[in-house]
Amino acid sequence: MLTDLPLTRGDGTPDSLKAHAGKVLLVVNTASQCGLTPQYSGLEALHERLAGRGFEVLAFPANDFGAQEPGTDAEIASFCEVNYAASFPIFAKASVVGEGKQPLYAALTKALPEKRGDTDGFKARLSGHGLVPNDDPEVLWNFEKFLIGRDMEVIARFSPTTAPDDPDMLAEIDRALEA
Repeated sequence: MLTDLPLTRGDGTPDSLKAHAGKVLLVVNTASQCGLTPQYSGLEALHERLAGRGFEVLAFPANDFGAQEPGTDAEIASFCEVNYAASFPIFAKASVVGEGKQPLYAALTKALPEKRGDTDGFKARLSGHGLVPNDDPEVLWNFEKFLIGRDMEVIARFSPTTAPDDPDMLAEIDRALEA
């Protein structure tokens, strides 16, 4: 069960999804040196706008894609605070792909192996830069998003290029908040 998986915050304190039960969660693997890093602004705006309705963004920094998250947990937290005023929880840096992926991401990709959004176009762009993109069920790149309902069931999975203000994703979040 997702709620039983141990997690660690960026400051080293233990956490779990059980501590976030009853909320609608958007779990995002993040990186501070990625072309998609400006999504932090939209994620913070979404978090602020919907927190009062029981919504929370959870950021999981990972250095799996192009070594775009090289910093320490403290450096990542500082970067997010200084550049994006991020107020949502930021967890300890850990892998989200391959054999060594953190248990949360193993469970998320198993629960919902396929993502929605522009994956083909994004894969072509990555390939054009000489990068080999991952296929489903693996996480494709930084800023892939998993939406988890109040019951801790995985509702939807969105491609990295799905912006925080994407109408399809916002509709899914609204449905989950109303449930």
